Amino acid sequence: MNNPFKANMKILFQGDSITDCGRRDPGCAPLGVGYVRLIAANLQCRFPEYNLTIDNRGISGNRAVDLLARLDEDCCALRPDLLSIMIGVNDTWRRYDSNDPTSSESFYGTYHQILAKIKKTINPLLVLCEPFLLPCPEDRKAWRVDLDPKIAIVRELARTFNAIYMPFDGLFAAACTRQKPAYWAEDGVHPTLAGHGFLAAAWLDGVLAKL
Repeated sequence: MNNPFKANMKILFQGDSITDCGRRDPGCAPLGVGYVRLIAANLQCRFPEYNLTIDNRGISGNRAVDLLARLDEDCCALRPDLLSIMIGVNDTWRRYDSNDPTSSESFYGTYHQILAKIKKTINPLLVLCEPFLLPCPEDRKAWRVDLDPKIAIVRELARTFNAIYMPFDGLFAAACTRQKPAYWAEDGVHPTLAGHGFLAAAWLDGVLAKL
């Protein structure tokens, strides 16, 4: 396989707790212990001659508006060549645990603003990862009414901004025909080790096929 990267390429992952995954803890820094670390290990093993730099700036609990607020410092100032974003599940979750909803219109406007600024200032290769939700525990099924429109928005924005799209929600739905949902994410949101492995494998397959 030809190397799809360029020398000294900078790859940045942005998102919430799924991306963060302990990356600010001393024993887990700087990449955390989730899918970002697995992707980094794979890429740096397969392509050592290209000296790839891989960074993780996910922050647990973040919604789209939080990512926008820290965009200059945690994204634009780092000038990544490839930027992968997974955000949105907390925009749904806060509706149900804190009575603090994010409307679809607000989510679209904020995410569009994020991507427009990124394109204007640094114009990296974009990878947009759709938020996902597995049906466990049982109450998660009711969250689909809020999350599904946000997934549709991320798909639309991927088209608008010519991003590589990672259909994680659909991929996990298919995976749940092979093993029960809790095998992949015990609370329907935060992946198990198998779930993070699944995300990493899907990301690598999807992104490398497009480069």
